[in-house]
Amino acid sequence: MTQVSSAFVADPKLTQELERLSKPIALGLDRVLFHQGDAPTGVYIIRKGAATLTRRFDDEAILSVQVGAGSLLGLPAVIGAKPYSLTAEALEGAELSLVTRGDFVDLMQTEPLLSFQVLKVLAEEIRFARESLLHP
Repeated sequence: MTQVSSAFVADPKLTQELERLSKPIALGLDRVLFHQGDAPTGVYIIRKGAATLTRRFDDEAILSVQVGAGSLLGLPAVIGAKPYSLTAEALEGAELSLVTRGDFVDLMQTEPLLSFQVLKVLAEEIRFARESLLHP
């Protein structure tokens, strides 16, 4: 069962700054933004519509969550320089943009006050994940 969450939604000021650096992306036929295990390319911003994030183990979905406009996808992977831990798939009609990993890191280094906003999104993601473990 897919849950719906606002845990990935960023503060509007952070989203605005990221949008300034982002480029709209064209979605492929499968609408997959990234797969669990892929090297991080950047942070995706859902401008309109929604996406589904899925965590798989032994080819079985153990977590599935739907996120909407204003959500940032891929933050943990980009910040930690580790592979994406989820698969992200845009739903039909979604509009997204991408901030490359390099541009994101540069922004965090030049605008350290925005880093606190990023931490808030990460904290909400962690809270959501923990709650999902306790109440599947």
